Amino acid sequence: MAVVELERQGGVAVVTLNRPEARNALSPEVIVRLWDAWQQVERDDEIRVAVITGAGDKAFCAGADLGRLIPLTTGARKPEDEFDEAVLADPTLGRRAMLRDWAPAKPVIAAVNGHAIAGGCEIVQGTDIRVAADTARFGVQEVKWGLYPLGGSSVRLPRQFPEAVAMELLLTGDLLDAATCHRYGFLNHVVPADQVLPKALEVAGKIAANGPLAVRAIKAGAREALGRPEAEAMEVELRWGAPVFRTEDAVEGPRAFMEKRAPRFRGR
Repeated sequence: MAVVELERQGGVAVVTLNRPEARNALSPEVIVRLWDAWQQVERDDEIRVAVITGAGDKAFCAGADLGRLIPLTTGARKPEDEFDEAVLADPTLGRRAMLRDWAPAKPVIAAVNGHAIAGGCEIVQGTDIRVAADTARFGVQEVKWGLYPLGGSSVRLPRQFPEAVAMELLLTGDLLDAATCHRYGFLNHVVPADQVLPKALEVAGKIAANGPLAVRAIKAGAREALGRPEAEAMEVELRWGAPVFRTEDAVEGPRAFMEKRAPRFRGR
């Protein structure tokens, strides 16, 4: 059985971390396979939204595999297979797979079915919309083991939580429950565990029905404008938004509205 699975459901791709026996921890093979899955999502024009989740009901992802990945990257373990070799040959591979140094053009929704810890929490930080089980917990515990959370947490957590809350998470390694994360705005929806994937797919379906060029431009523009001065951010918005009005989809949308029918967007 593949350690990362990709399933198409219409215009939605469901990417599943599939090592439930290891709490979906990030081994070298998982990193390689996850990056392959992201590339497939990007290449397939029929895919408009991706949902990432974890197998089982215990963990979304427990972070780096402390027995496989960390000893490899520190030099305590020699490479044993092609996945080890790939991770050592390209130090950016893990950061791209975890959405730290690379962002898909298409929206990504996290369906967090269990605990999201360390690298698992960092994957969630790189997503656009987040649905979590009411039993899920979140945090980065690298500091407890003398490590630095290099998946982006020291940058993203202070932007995605109040600064003092983020610093406590980073420096203590404590975990927060889903309800608290929702209250701080880190999560969009908190639902019973058996409703996590259905809710994520519901949101994904709404996005997939929208104009794909507009969706991608809005994601790109919003991310690029974040944190910039207002006047500069408005220029970013114009640069991403104006070209959308010159597309076939921009003609189709208003026409469908006037004709009282669902638009047939072609991504052109």
